[in-house]
Amino acid sequence: MTAAISNVRPAPDQILADIADYVLGQRQFQGLAFETARLCLIDTLGCGLEALEYPACTKLLGPVVPGTVVPNGAKVPGTPYQLDPVQAAFNIGAMIRWLDFNDTWLAAEWGHPSDNLGGILAVADWISRTAVATGKPPLVMRDVLNAMIQAHEIQGIIALENSFNKVGLDHVVLVKVATTAVVGRLLGLSRDEIINAVSLAWVDGQSLRTYRHAPNTGSRKSWAAGDATSRGVRLALIARTGEMGYPSVLSAKTWGFYDVLFKGQPFKLQRPFSSYVMENVLFKISYPAEFHAQTAVEAAMQVHAQLEAMGRTAADIASISIRTHEACIRIIDKKGPLSNPADRDHCIQYMVAVPLLFGRLTAADYEDAVAADPRIDALRGIITCVEDPQFTKDYHDPDKRSIANALTVTFKDGSRLPEIVVEYPIGHRRRREDGIPLLEAKFRTNLARRFAPRQQERIVRASLNAATLAAMPVHEYVDLYCQA
Repeated sequence: MTAAISNVRPAPDQILADIADYVLGQRQFQGLAFETARLCLIDTLGCGLEALEYPACTKLLGPVVPGTVVPNGAKVPGTPYQLDPVQAAFNIGAMIRWLDFNDTWLAAEWGHPSDNLGGILAVADWISRTAVATGKPPLVMRDVLNAMIQAHEIQGIIALENSFNKVGLDHVVLVKVATTAVVGRLLGLSRDEIINAVSLAWVDGQSLRTYRHAPNTGSRKSWAAGDATSRGVRLALIARTGEMGYPSVLSAKTWGFYDVLFKGQPFKLQRPFSSYVMENVLFKISYPAEFHAQTAVEAAMQVHAQLEAMGRTAADIASISIRTHEACIRIIDKKGPLSNPADRDHCIQYMVAVPLLFGRLTAADYEDAVAADPRIDALRGIITCVEDPQFTKDYHDPDKRSIANALTVTFKDGSRLPEIVVEYPIGHRRRREDGIPLLEAKFRTNLARRFAPRQQERIVRASLNAATLAAMPVHEYVDLYCQA
């Protein structure tokens, strides 16, 4: 016989309490974290605007029931849609993640903390419009930026030493958890209600990584975070009704998250929640490439320039060796046919071959028209990846967090180019000063995709001045992206 299991309801798992105390306690940020959040905001929204050029993305947008308009609902930037906050969160989340061009966090688990903006902006906009309609003050963009910092922190700190991918789960579980917590605070939930809401996020079914890996890589990876952030909004709203939570959702024997989905291992937290993640987040500035390949693409661009200077072409190359880190090999070292854009932007060989051939890598380069060039697959076939243990160690080092790649090109005549090593991509904190002007230029380029010059300039004026942006009512800022 087995011992009877106590039915005494336990205290909440510590991490649930820590998350609730963090979002309710530290609400105001400044300095590097706040300025980085502003940059993150404009970069993330710009990525969403670029995604609107792709029908595969836009076909998923809008209300569930065509023609539905929600009075005082959240608006979706760059579109005519005004939706309930759950569906608006999905729309915004899908847009900003579609092209794999928004920010990145790399650790034991990787992910894109700005995915949480889908839920944050939708809820803040809805709250603001509802407040104004009833004669109450709206939220301001400082509230959005503070929520972004907290969502980054929750997702990123849990990711530091806890690998969900190694147990087959997708990192978007952390988007759902982080969105649930910070949206709960925006909605005015109490401590107990936030704990309940976060427990509901953990007890939910979690996404498998199936759609990110061969042979099933597909477009769900472009809307999975939109799904997760919208689910976070839904769960926070459910908790707001007084719906109960599950205090030992993580630690319960047999039935808890740890035993069912995490091989019985409790989470490890390397540091307390503060603003570390936003301050150290990685921006994708130059290339819409899976982040483990960013430095490889930079190196490939250098090789392309050298080939042109030498009067040589990719046809002269016999082999290319990529010295890299373990996570890169596990995620994007890929042979064989690539069947769709989602497959191609998670193949390091493809992401190196294109800049070697054309001296560029854009979102359009993952589409069928470019992929049909037989020279790309010919180059892919001669590219091999080899792990460098030091690169892997530096990748996990909290003082470095490098994402190193090194390319060696050998020609058919036996000669070779000197190895090109790039340890830190342009969006890394160590290269932040060089990256900010390029990030702002990327934002302007993306605004020009959707808006007339006068509207672009209004958005720029509101976005590039930190004090102006912080004080602006949320709905007024969002309207800048929606008015012709």
